Amino acid sequence: MNDLPVRIRDLPPSCGPVRLVAVDGPAGSGKTTFARRLAAELCCQVIHSDDFPVPWEEGPGGWFHALESQVLRPLQAGRPGGFRRYDWVRGTYAEQVAVPPAPVLVIEGVGTARASVAGLLAYTVWVEAAEPVRLRRVLERDGPELEPRWREWFAAERAWFAADRTRDRADLVITT
Repeated sequence: MNDLPVRIRDLPPSCGPVRLVAVDGPAGSGKTTFARRLAAELCCQVIHSDDFPVPWEEGPGGWFHALESQVLRPLQAGRPGGFRRYDWVRGTYAEQVAVPPAPVLVIEGVGTARASVAGLLAYTVWVEAAEPVRLRRVLERDGPELEPRWREWFAAERAWFAADRTRDRADLVITT
């Protein structure tokens, strides 16, 4: 990742004045870890899909409209965006998160590099890992009682990514 921040900073703005970087890939692949490291090197804000409520049954596509309407479209117009972060532990919305126009913004999560906003993205990173590794990671994080839900989610992700062809548009593919 040594020269990646420099390459990103050298790109032209893609979403208004912002270089929008998406870190996408299936659950448990290491997106959050990678996005945090990249954002730290870029000295920029990172927004996680986990900041938004996503009902299991809606699959990977259900949360994005909030990010698009509250953050991406305002930034595209050169205005600040913002949203209320969802607190998964309490099951309610938490603090307001301001998203000012900045040189770079990283968005991370399943579906962030979707085809519908590909024109707003300056750079796309796809993070992947073998399914057994990903399943182990999410169960260690969230508890083994959620295994049936996670298996359903993995199937929904496979269908989502196949239809969207997300990986095919990635500028960088990382296997963890």
